[in-house]
Amino acid sequence: MDAIAAEAGVQRRTIFRHFENKEELLRTFWPWLNARIGASVKPMTPEDISGGPRQAFPLFEAHEAAIRAALHSRTGREMRAGTIADRRRDFSVALAPALDKLSHVERQKIEALAHLLYSASAWEVLKDYGGLDGTQAGEAASWALELILSAINSGETAADTTIAAKGDAR
Repeated sequence: MDAIAAEAGVQRRTIFRHFENKEELLRTFWPWLNARIGASVKPMTPEDISGGPRQAFPLFEAHEAAIRAALHSRTGREMRAGTIADRRRDFSVALAPALDKLSHVERQKIEALAHLLYSASAWEVLKDYGGLDGTQAGEAASWALELILSAINSGETAADTTIAAKGDAR
């Protein structure tokens, strides 16, 4: 809290006039940061999720220092952890129309992949390891989500069926 106050150029007690405690500040900050950079924090449809990285990742790159701090600082991890329950609920509701015919286990896998691919962590890996800029990383992650959702629509959802189980000895 002292670092936040120093960075804001105010005294620590000024922060507590607006937030009762650190947890409330952190719970409020992540949505504020996403809104400030223009990233959606509440997808409503499967298309919002599949298109989300395409929209968000260039914004993450434009605010790289803040995003990396949110990913790698203890405070950032605490802040993001406070949003997990809401994020899980929002993704589940948004993906429900596309996943309604799948088993609970299949829905859970696809929702988990959506969280992975539409995340600041995915942006960072695609940038650092893949050498992609924010736009390219967003295109790649959105493309992967579109492939996953189109596979569901085509009925090709046997992701846990291995090549060996299909009898391909290669």
